[in-house]
Amino acid sequence: MSERPSWDDYFLGLMEEVGKRATCDRGKSGCVIVRDRRIVATGYVGAPPGFPHCDEAGHLLKQVMDEDGTLRQHCVRTIHAEQNAICQAARYGIPLDGAWLYCKMEPCRTCAMLIVSVGIRRVVALRQYHAGEESRQILRQAGVVLETRENQVESYPGAGA
Repeated sequence: MSERPSWDDYFLGLMEEVGKRATCDRGKSGCVIVRDRRIVATGYVGAPPGFPHCDEAGHLLKQVMDEDGTLRQHCVRTIHAEQNAICQAARYGIPLDGAWLYCKMEPCRTCAMLIVSVGIRRVVALRQYHAGEESRQILRQAGVVLETRENQVESYPGAGA
């Protein structure tokens, strides 16, 4: 008899499946938001409705410098998976207060601020984010529990480093 996955493993697996819908091949990520062990919203990396996707129009890359001076390329054509999931919940009038969020990597600063703003209480990330210290600090200050499964930084093609 096979062993049943834990709830966290189950939702992380679903997050990976949702991420397969991503339309930017540089950051194939998904997000699943859960309340009381029920999925209330999902999101993946993609352009806003009605806008061209990276798959169609190519990447819209901007150069960004990390605090340590590292230059990186970020595609800004798309919305992060966490942002899309939060927007989906807002669009359909689904409250997220007390929810848990499952994502591929620790949230960026903007996503962390949105997570705090909508009342999400726990974030489970598969991997670390290269610039995650500020996000970790924001979540910690707000009392949001952050659990990162793998002690490895998520990377994607063309990000620079």
